Amino acid sequence: MDEIVGGRAFVVGDNVDTDQIIPAEYLSRNPSDPAERPLFGQKALSGVPAAQSGLPQGHVPFVAPGAMKTAFGVIVAGRNFGCGSSREHAPLAIAEASCRAVVAQSYARIFYRNSVNGGLLLPLETPDRLVAEFRTGDEVEVDVPAGEVRNLTTGKRYRLNGLGEAGQIIAAGGIFGYARKAGMLR
Repeated sequence: MDEIVGGRAFVVGDNVDTDQIIPAEYLSRNPSDPAERPLFGQKALSGVPAAQSGLPQGHVPFVAPGAMKTAFGVIVAGRNFGCGSSREHAPLAIAEASCRAVVAQSYARIFYRNSVNGGLLLPLETPDRLVAEFRTGDEVEVDVPAGEVRNLTTGKRYRLNGLGEAGQIIAAGGIFGYARKAGMLR
């Protein structure tokens, strides 16, 4: 996959669950309705507690009040990102907010597969504890082909684990796009 994603980092800790990513009160919207789909992005990560934000001076919302899109291009997370329920709305909400990548130490498997199968996000894993190395607002660049994430604010570089075959599915726009491209679907 030839992709470089950048922007400002939004840092969260460990065990960010799907209720924090998109609270249940917003799940009555229909992701198939083009008028309602962007509303998922408006509420992305709105359930993350202030203590989880990566700023020592206090909480910054992922999506500013009244905005539909986020100012943050990459989420930097700890372990077990996307744990909780199996809702497909969680990666959709992040993608609708216009964030393209999450770099985490590990993922809940269902969140990872929902991200890949929907072609919604780049769920990238790193062996390093980046939540200790990045702060919310740092400029970041994720270089998928090089297998690294760079903190442009500090000048430091960190390794990423490869996407493997998941990269082909994401590049095809999701599992159905991949199946069509591979001749499995018409």
